[in-house]
Amino acid sequence: MSNRTIGIIDYGAGNLASVWRALHGLGYRCRISRDRDVLAATDVLLLPGVGAFPAAMQALHHHDMADFVQVNARAGKPVVGICLGMQLLADTSDEIRPTAGLGLIPGTVGELSDPATKWHIGWNSMEVTSDDPAFTSSDGLSFYFNHSFVFHAPAEYVSGVARITQGQDAFPVAVRRNNIVGLQFHPEKSQTPGRQLLGHVIEGVCRA
Repeated sequence: MSNRTIGIIDYGAGNLASVWRALHGLGYRCRISRDRDVLAATDVLLLPGVGAFPAAMQALHHHDMADFVQVNARAGKPVVGICLGMQLLADTSDEIRPTAGLGLIPGTVGELSDPATKWHIGWNSMEVTSDDPAFTSSDGLSFYFNHSFVFHAPAEYVSGVARITQGQDAFPVAVRRNNIVGLQFHPEKSQTPGRQLLGHVIEGVCRA
């Protein structure tokens, strides 16, 4: 059992149970909560998410979690965002309507660039684009995706990309800025490669 505790932020828009099971299976202690004191006492904040960007940001503000995440992340606390949780780390999104994000990693969220592809659903491989040890062992491995918008971040923050079809432009699926990491895919649903990467990312951000 790891001595690290993961605070899974419950703001009403997350895939909480499967994330908890994956982390628990890796030996981490987990706290699912929207209580600031409970989350502040953890080692890592994990921001899950399914659904639309505007509704998720509204829920974060409603539960007084947006500024909590921002303040803690900027103070150096490790933060990991999964799927929509990764997109929420961006500056803005144009999904449904222009909406400000948490602004923790520079970039914007927009539709997939291929007009013939409205959704990216299923298994796809990740091309690692950095020498970050949290990601290098996952180069070429497949993970489970389910999204129609992508996080367009500057190259300096991109750790991994994916392509839906051969020859199509790659788009970011893993981003990192020091103690903050975002994963577009669902590591908790990606079997052994996903769980291993999740463990590497958590240990990596804790050493940042």
